[in-house]
Amino acid sequence: MAEDTQDDFKNTATPKSGVLSLAIKEKAALYAAYMPFLKGGGLFIPTSKPFNIGEEIFMLLSLVDDPMKLRVMGHVVWVTPTSQAGKPQGVGVQFSEKDGGLEAKNKIEALLAGALKSSRPTHTM
Repeated sequence: MAEDTQDDFKNTATPKSGVLSLAIKEKAALYAAYMPFLKGGGLFIPTSKPFNIGEEIFMLLSLVDDPMKLRVMGHVVWVTPTSQAGKPQGVGVQFSEKDGGLEAKNKIEALLAGALKSSRPTHTM
């Protein structure tokens, strides 16, 4: 589950921005969270913190064995308010085309390589 590192992040572009820290330690978990069908990519982040569609989120991502955290901006495009049909509660965040989004997308897709075409279920589909 994502750690809520800060309740509100000051930003003049939107009235409220969330800050989430997420550590994905296994490729299977990364596969389940990644949303390649979104333009620019995105992640499903399990969290009980309430978010709204369109809300801006700043993420600190740790991926698999990489000790370096990625700083990524994105927007909420998917909300699962409570656990439904075996899917966890959380939000889907589309990466920004800048502000770390392209770097995160490229890194995730390199880590997942051939697994992206798998038919295994994910947290979203």
